Parts: sequence; C-alpha cells; structure tokens
Amino acid sequence: AAWPEQGPTGTVKATVGELLSILKAFKDPSRAETRRWEIEQVIRHRVHYEEMAKRSLGVSWAQLNDSARREYVGLFVQLLRDALANRMVEYSGEHIIFLSEQREGGFAEVKTRLVADKGDTLIDFRLVSQDGSWLVYDAVMDGAGLVGNYHAQFTRIIREASCARLMERIKEKTLIVKLFEKSGS
Repeated sequence: AAWPEQGPTGTVKATVGELLSILKAFKDPSRAETRRWEIEQVIRHRVHYEEMAKRSLGVSWAQLNDSARREYVGLFVQLLRDALANRMVEYSGEHIIFLSEQREGGFAEVKTRLVADKGDTLIDFRLVSQDGSWLVYDAVMDGAGLVGNYHAQFTRIIREASCARLMERIKEKTLIVKLFEKSGS
C-alpha cells in the first residue's frame, strides 16, 4: 500500500513495526512458512526490491534480458526474505531509536540505532521516492551495506562461473532454507 503523505522516517517506522508484529504473531517454528510469506508481503510493498536486485548484480544487470531480470528479481526477493526472516527470528525485545533523516532530491537516509542488551547496532536505511511513496533500497548496518555485501558475493560467483550459476545457487539456497524450516531443525 502507498502512503503518499508518509515521509522516509514514517515509512521506516511503519515497516519495522509491521515486521516486528509479524515476528510476534508467528513466533512458533510451526508457523515459519506463514512468517516468511508475511515478511515477503512487507518487502514487496515497502522495499524497492527491483532497485536492490539491480544494484546487487551491478554491471551484469545490463547483460540480462527482461525475462532473466524478472527471474532474478523474484529470486532476490526470496533471498532477501529468507535473510530477514532468519535474522529477525533472533529478535528478543530490542527497540529502535530514530536518530535523523536526511533528504536529497528523490533520495533519503534514515539513521537509527537498534538498542539491545548485547550491544547497539547502527542501521541506516536508504530510501528512494517512487510514485509518491518512499521505498527502502538498502540498509547499512554498522557501516556494512546489505546491497554492497550481496554485490561482492554475486560478482565473485559470476566471475568464477556465470550469472546463470548465480541464479541456480540462489534457488538452491532458498530451497535449503525451506526444507530446513519444515524439518523443524
């Protein structure tokens, strides 16, 4: 859903709130598949997943045809969903402090601090304005960008094998995550 009047900080607050609500509602391991689906719905509505996918692939994006791009974006959404679902399962009551917001043109950065017993984590959410809505296209945790990390990994795989092999590996990884969750391990 689009909230045109909602600024970057409001978008991040609403997104984090939705994700935490999902975690609380579907905490039981038997609800893992539902939790993953719900997280994916948030990602699809609040994250500019195509921009993230494009940036994670870098120059290789230009070499893909439209069909391969759509397939890659779909796989990237699953990979992102799984990564978020796995990290967020560790959530145990931490809270987020919203520090600042900076805008430049159609881009914004919302700086936050995740406060936890084991130590604080700085998380900067990068957003782009699209059709009146602010969408997240990267998250930088303690200086390490999510998109940059994926880009480095994907570039290495493409250099050693191919873009097709990268997509095969993402498919394998998402299948393993699903099987792991279903086994309850």
